[in-house]
Amino acid sequence: MSCPFARPRPAIVPGVDVFRTPDERFENLPGYDFAPRYLELQGDLAGLRLHYLDEGAGDPILLLHGEPTWAYLYRKMVGPLADRGRVLVPDLIGFGRSDKVTEIGWYSYDRHVASIRALVEELDLHNVTVVVQDWGGPIGLRVATEEPDRFARLVILNTGIFRPGPRWPSKGFLQWRDFAERNPDLPVGFILQGATTTELSDEVISAYEAPFPDATSKAGAAAFPLLVPLKEGDPGAVEMGRVAEALKRWEKPALVAFSDSDPIFPQSAGEKLAERIPGARFAPIVGASHFLQEDKGEQIASEIAAFLG
Repeated sequence: MSCPFARPRPAIVPGVDVFRTPDERFENLPGYDFAPRYLELQGDLAGLRLHYLDEGAGDPILLLHGEPTWAYLYRKMVGPLADRGRVLVPDLIGFGRSDKVTEIGWYSYDRHVASIRALVEELDLHNVTVVVQDWGGPIGLRVATEEPDRFARLVILNTGIFRPGPRWPSKGFLQWRDFAERNPDLPVGFILQGATTTELSDEVISAYEAPFPDATSKAGAAAFPLLVPLKEGDPGAVEMGRVAEALKRWEKPALVAFSDSDPIFPQSAGEKLAERIPGARFAPIVGASHFLQEDKGEQIASEIAAFLG
């Protein structure tokens, strides 16, 4: 499918169409004055460009977003954390300034994991603190538990390992999945405002929508709800089960911080998750909803800084 916003690509991904959001859509976004950096992916992802921020110096702090956000979600945390280390904030493929395959069926859990693993390996990161939220959780925690020699700490915010069982899928998630399946042209700003306690300005909502000028550009966002395994045997179920088991054996420091107003991932779920990870500490974030980085980003950055010691 052609797109009026698309620009010529310097590389071709065999068999798929790729959308690249024009640079001018990212100009003058409120609170977001960071230089873009790019990694040209290889292997199964060859031809795709992954965008990331790279601020500060020292041990890496890797911040991973979820659905349907992008690196903009972490803008309140980048500066404070850059005083403590090298802050890296990638946009998942299909989001932000990263390339966007326009076919929903192309996206998979394995491909998202492969793109983040490629960033970690290409930059040769070690002693990493990974901060995950929403879909950043299953992706980042899988990379961390599969490459434990590179990762030193976990910070887990409002997420879960989508492991089919008696408590999953939840009624709230099934309602969200049904909404997303009926609305592939996801109303990104509406979703953000509905999952924050903060009243977002028109400028901030426009910033969240900047990467996604039309339905073609939202295939990655539309795909995510459909990638969550609902029953044993679904794609990703086995891999997520392995991550859940690996977390029970995680002996390095871990911080679990959940907000108190998230209908999908309630604070009680965060407390139970912390109990399953040896030595994990739980920190409640009061007055925040699902996108707690937007509601309480400065506080969360302070919690992470204290956790880093």
